Amino acid sequence: MNRLGLGGWAILVLAAIFFITPLVMTATFSFWEGGDRYGFDSYRILLHSPKLFESAWLSIQLSLASVLALLVLLVPAMIFMNLYAPRLRPVFEFMATLPFVVPAIALVAGLSALFTGPEWLIGTPFYLVVPYFFLGLPYAYRAIDVGLKSIDLDTLTEAGQSLGASLGQIIRLVVLPSLRSAMLGSALLTLAVVFGEFTFANVLLFHTYAVYINEIGQHDPTEAAALSVASFLLTWAAMLGVLVLGGGRRPAVGGR
Repeated sequence: MNRLGLGGWAILVLAAIFFITPLVMTATFSFWEGGDRYGFDSYRILLHSPKLFESAWLSIQLSLASVLALLVLLVPAMIFMNLYAPRLRPVFEFMATLPFVVPAIALVAGLSALFTGPEWLIGTPFYLVVPYFFLGLPYAYRAIDVGLKSIDLDTLTEAGQSLGASLGQIIRLVVLPSLRSAMLGSALLTLAVVFGEFTFANVLLFHTYAVYINEIGQHDPTEAAALSVASFLLTWAAMLGVLVLGGGRRPAVGGR
């Protein structure tokens, strides 16, 4: 800690002020009841609103479905790429970076025009899983890529095959348990990102948690501030989960 020096500590303090001050001010405003009075009226009103729980439950379902889609499609593809097609890494990197470059409004417009999909999906809230997949792709890709780089995948595969195990058994019994922390980290990051997403849901007219915050903010800003604080806390909890999981013991390769 002494290596930081005075300048390092000053930067850390300024960064903490920069990130914490908006949250503290928002939380303070959420307790404001007019004049000099502060209380929990905004939170009590929200707890009696059925739309809050409906929108939050919808966002939770969409978040979990997006996480499942990312893990089911991305993990096998990345394992295959690392084992058999390392030359495809630039393609994967490009695909994982693209959602940062393309604006959300352009992405949802393109998907609406090009992706007609099955009839049982179009028109339902779970259609949002398609754009949410691309929204969470950069975060899930980076987390899983770090996990794959932390293990010697080639050596593990060769050792398993030399013992007579099939590739499926190696992936199921060795590789996936070694990637547990990376997959959980990618899941938490995706949950935090998808739960607070607004543009896709608003354009496609689905009433998610973020859309509900915007709707409440048009006539009661203190209640919107209370919802925003809850969203902040959920995001921070997910980030803390990533840090805790990332600090866990990594599996050893070639020994105990």
